[in-house]
Amino acid sequence: MNTATALGDRALVPDGRLSRQQKIGFLGCWLGWVMDGVDSFIFALVFVPSMKELLPASGIEASAGNIAFTGSIMFALFLIGWGMAFIWGPIGDKFGRARTLAMTIVVYSVFTAAAAFAQDVYQLAAFRFLAGIGVGGEWALAGTFVAETFPENKRAKAGGWLQTGYYVGFFIASALNFTVGAEYGWRAMFLCGLAPVVLALAVRMAVKEPHKWESKLPEAKRAKPLREIFGEQFRQRTIVLTSLLTCSIIGLWAGAVYAPAALTQLATKAGYTGQEVPKLISYSSMLFSFMTICGCLAVPFFAEKLGRRRATALFFFGMAASILVAFGYFFYRQDALVPFIVTMAFVGFFGGNFAIYSIWIPEQYPTRVRATAFAWAISFGRFIGAGVNFLLGWAISQTGTLGAPVAMTSLAFIIGIFILPWALETKDKGLPD
Repeated sequence: MNTATALGDRALVPDGRLSRQQKIGFLGCWLGWVMDGVDSFIFALVFVPSMKELLPASGIEASAGNIAFTGSIMFALFLIGWGMAFIWGPIGDKFGRARTLAMTIVVYSVFTAAAAFAQDVYQLAAFRFLAGIGVGGEWALAGTFVAETFPENKRAKAGGWLQTGYYVGFFIASALNFTVGAEYGWRAMFLCGLAPVVLALAVRMAVKEPHKWESKLPEAKRAKPLREIFGEQFRQRTIVLTSLLTCSIIGLWAGAVYAPAALTQLATKAGYTGQEVPKLISYSSMLFSFMTICGCLAVPFFAEKLGRRRATALFFFGMAASILVAFGYFFYRQDALVPFIVTMAFVGFFGGNFAIYSIWIPEQYPTRVRATAFAWAISFGRFIGAGVNFLLGWAISQTGTLGAPVAMTSLAFIIGIFILPWALETKDKGLPD
């Protein structure tokens, strides 16, 4: 019996094409990441109208400063929830990637939809925190699953393709805002977040666990993964990866989250009124999402040609420059709406740097602790990101401007470039057992 037969349809078919099960597994992970992106970006699109309604209901004046500050708190709580998502890693290592993936989808779907029924900012904050826990787990389990099911010659490209799903979700959320949001309001937008529950059921029924994980199940059951990833063998790479993710989180979240608010101000100055403003924001967000998808598709090419570290440095430098120019320069220029949108498209492209982690993290850990390492690296930095969001909210309320505070987040990528020499280069080394 050959290897392909022994592993069933989870293996490559004889002519080198992907098997049916590999395609189904990837599609389930990708769609989960799409819906994750939708649910994550909804609040960025509707936080102004939702705050205008819920702040007075909470006994707080809906002033521009209060809206910006409360919105920052909401984003921070979402990031804290995402930070708590490291709990999914040990679950995925011990009980299976596909099974745990379906659980994360259910969690973020239910609590995103629950936000539609919030009666004040405190209820909305609780729902966003709980949705964040589910959102954070999806990437870790999907990234681990894809790495373990794809062959070496296709794995890096698969990591890039997987990451496009999150930004396709941004695109869909923007389209929903253009249609559902403009017609029915912000509550209807949150209700759209319930759709992924159906996907979770499909993933659970159709997707099988990776053979690589099943073959290491006895080791995974005995392992203490959180302790092991901070043991002598893995401590440095865990700290370095977590630090790099933190840099990515601070920069991209600030740029992406505050872009709709910045565009609202610039569009108003340019004479746009009424429904023209949310439509412009939707078009701009679609462009941002499209460019980020292009960035994700470009990452595997640069990662294979330049290596993981140099590719990350390239994208970090691009992020630093484009955020600084967009928010530090064009935001303050007269009649700079179009240049701001164009520069934000570059922020989108270089924001594809997140795709490097779907390739790079799995290559640094064995199967028994891979999901835990992935979940920890992408989650812990959210706590720092939450703190930065609190700081940004305070700075915006104190200065009365979005531009300079958000522009300062470009420094995170400069710090990341200086951290990179301590990162483990894994180009051409393959996925460890």
